[in-house]
Amino acid sequence: MRKPPKSLADRLILAVGIGLVLGLLVVPLVLIFSKALGDGLPALWSNLQEDYMLHAIGLTLFVAVLTVPLNMVFGILLAWCLTHYQFRGRRLLSTLVDLPYAVSPVVAGLCYLVVYGVESSLGQWLSARDIQLMFAWPGILMVTIFVTTPYVARILIPVMQAQGSDAQAAALSLGANGWQIFWHVTLPDIKWALLYGVVLTNARAIGEFGAVSVVSGTIMNQTLTLSLLVDQLNNDNKAAAAFTAAALLAVFAIVSVMLKSLLEWRVAAGRRRNQAEAVQQ
Repeated sequence: MRKPPKSLADRLILAVGIGLVLGLLVVPLVLIFSKALGDGLPALWSNLQEDYMLHAIGLTLFVAVLTVPLNMVFGILLAWCLTHYQFRGRRLLSTLVDLPYAVSPVVAGLCYLVVYGVESSLGQWLSARDIQLMFAWPGILMVTIFVTTPYVARILIPVMQAQGSDAQAAALSLGANGWQIFWHVTLPDIKWALLYGVVLTNARAIGEFGAVSVVSGTIMNQTLTLSLLVDQLNNDNKAAAAFTAAALLAVFAIVSVMLKSLLEWRVAAGRRRNQAEAVQQ
């Protein structure tokens, strides 16, 4: 049960918490936007019109647009398998889903580079057929999919476990096929949790830096995403352009957080409704 701070210690803890939020989150965001707008809107617009900026924005959105639906489908299938079937290796599969959480993105990128780079046997085989994965957009897409793999599945698994399979079994007994069961029974129950996982996946895909930096080669106008562009422009002493790119990423992050909060509320409301219905039954 929540209660207002009464003692001096409670007020001190609250003040420290607010101070940390302001110092670590709010102040850096304000600084990013102030630096991006420091030379005025015309300079900001000019930076946004640079060819390297437009290419980085396009590549970032392109990777996110491909990553999100692929991981959405994979997450739904994986969550369905783990919650509806008992099979040998189920626990191992559930553990492997969390691997991207535990592995450093830089290490993940290096593993992809070792396996698919031109120095490996597979990389040489692909190169002989004019197929380039590393230091090109396919490599960026591959590592982005890897680091965002768990988000949808890990959101859906507890939701599906709480709902059980009685509704699906009832629909099956009434003659519904698999697609009808998913579309009319399963999807309405998981839609808010699914959207929540999609928002998290999209936010991570847009802001990923570590794994992408290893496999991209950081080639200007070819393999620089927005996050990589910020680092590249900063190293080139183009502070205004760097803060412009950082401001774009900050806008994406703020929108994602707002959507995340809204979807968290909807998911929590759905769980409370399901619990209330279960109690009534």
